[in-house]
Amino acid sequence: MSFEFLTLENIQAIAHQYGYWAIFIGILLENLGIPLPGETVTLVGGFLAGNGELNYWFVFGDAAGGAMLGGICGYGIGRIGGWALLVRLAAVFRISETRIITIKDKFSENAAKAVFLGRFFALLRIFAAPLAGIAEMPFPQFLLYNFLGAVTWASVMVSLAFFAGKIVSLEQLVAWVSQFAIAALAIVIAIIVIPLWLESRQIKQEAGD
Repeated sequence: MSFEFLTLENIQAIAHQYGYWAIFIGILLENLGIPLPGETVTLVGGFLAGNGELNYWFVFGDAAGGAMLGGICGYGIGRIGGWALLVRLAAVFRISETRIITIKDKFSENAAKAVFLGRFFALLRIFAAPLAGIAEMPFPQFLLYNFLGAVTWASVMVSLAFFAGKIVSLEQLVAWVSQFAIAALAIVIAIIVIPLWLESRQIKQEAGD
């Protein structure tokens, strides 16, 4: 399904028409795994609050509430059927179940950090909660870090657009935040993938000896 129609201009028009509901539902759907630009929706909400068209605290509440509720639903999806789906996907890409278990264990060790910080990284914002469910992160612990992450992310994004939007254009602000999120994701992937690749290479060398 294509979401090319969700340009910045269209998102602004939707926010103008539906106000707080557009912000809440947009962020909720993104956290459910639908590839909607939740980050952009939040920035638009903060920008409109800075212009006096929306209320800052209502926008903040929508962003935090949508993120929290979406995260809880994503956790439930991962806990109920996520592991079976992950194993099937791994088989398609010829990744052994043993390797998947290793990745799951590594994620479990850093699940709290992933749930809290994942909201600031492209794609991780969508997958952190389901992965926490798959890793069987204790639900009370997930609720705590999901709450803290959602509130921190919402306050940063809404406040950034609220204040910075008065200095730079919304288009420039969205571009900067998107570039940061993508660059940060690339760094995280490198941190995860490179050690796994080095470990796999070492195992093959030892097996060859």
